[in-house]
Amino acid sequence: MTTGLAADFAPEAIEAGRKLFAGPCDFFFAAAKSDGLPPIGAPEIAFAGRSNVGKSSLINALTGRTALARTSHTPGRTQELIFFALGERLTIVDMPGYGYAAVGKAKSATWVGLIRDYLRGRPSLMRAFVLIDGRRGIKDSDEATMTALDKTAVSYAVVLTKRDEVKAADQPALVAATLEALRKRPAAYPNVFFTSAQTGEGVSELRAHVAQLLAERSL
Repeated sequence: MTTGLAADFAPEAIEAGRKLFAGPCDFFFAAAKSDGLPPIGAPEIAFAGRSNVGKSSLINALTGRTALARTSHTPGRTQELIFFALGERLTIVDMPGYGYAAVGKAKSATWVGLIRDYLRGRPSLMRAFVLIDGRRGIKDSDEATMTALDKTAVSYAVVLTKRDEVKAADQPALVAATLEALRKRPAAYPNVFFTSAQTGEGVSELRAHVAQLLAERSL
C-alpha cells in the first residue's frame, strides 16, 4: 500500500460520499470577472490545476457523469469559473487551468486575478483541491498556486491525478515527495489523494472526504 494517502475512511463515510455525489448535478453559472460571481449559497469546493491536469475528467468521475464538465485536449480551454450545483447541498467550481505557455500574458493575468479574487472573498468555500499530474509531480506553477493559497489562508488539499499512468513501483516515491513539499505549508491538508478518472482509483475516498467536510460544516 502506498503510504501517505488519504485513504482511511470507514465504509459509512464511503457510502455517505457516494450518496452525496449520486444526486442531481447541473451547470448553473459561469463567471469571467470577479464582480460577476454568483451570490453566496451552498458550501463550495473548487478545483484548480495546470491546464490538461484532468480537472474536468475528475469532476465527471466524482459525479458519475460523462460530460458534465467539458473535457478537451486543448490546454487553456476553461476560461471562466464554472459553477455546478450538486442538488442544494454543494457547489462544485471548476477553475481556469494555469501554466499554459500559449495563453497570452494579458489573458493569463486576468485568469490569475479572477482566481485570486474568488479565493479571497468566498466564505462559502470549504476547500480548494489543487490537482497535480501524477506523471509530472509538482511544478513551479503548482508551487505558486499553493503559496497564494497559504497567503490567503484558504484550506486546500493536493490531488494527484492520472494514477493509472504512473507505474505502481513509482507511486510511493511520488507520494512521499508530495508530502514533503506540503509539510511546511500552513493551509495544506496533511495527506494527499491519488486518483484516476479512468479506473476510479481514489475517487471514492475523495467523495468521502468532501462528505466529511460538509458534515463538519453543518455541526
